[in-house]
Amino acid sequence: MPTIFKIGRYIVYFWTNEGEPLESIHVHITTGRAVPDATKLWITSKGKVILCNNNSAIPEKILGRIIRVLEANVEYIINAWCEYFGEIRYFC
Repeated sequence: MPTIFKIGRYIVYFWTNEGEPLESIHVHITTGRAVPDATKLWITSKGKVILCNNNSAIPEKILGRIIRVLEANVEYIINAWCEYFGEIRYFC
């Protein structure tokens, strides 16, 4: 799975099988190795991050920090998504 970057012990990545048609832009976050059912966060067209689920059970305080880091790096994430998948759709 393409790892975008690390935040502390958490990896931020794309899952390679994002459906047909391609799902809206989002990232997965977990510790250890990439898994398909990790915490999922949507990236909005306004550059905000919305929690879809917290399947990795990331503590709320840490998740808030991660969201702030993601929002600060949203352009990088969008560029990486477009480079990897070749197209982009937004959740909202």
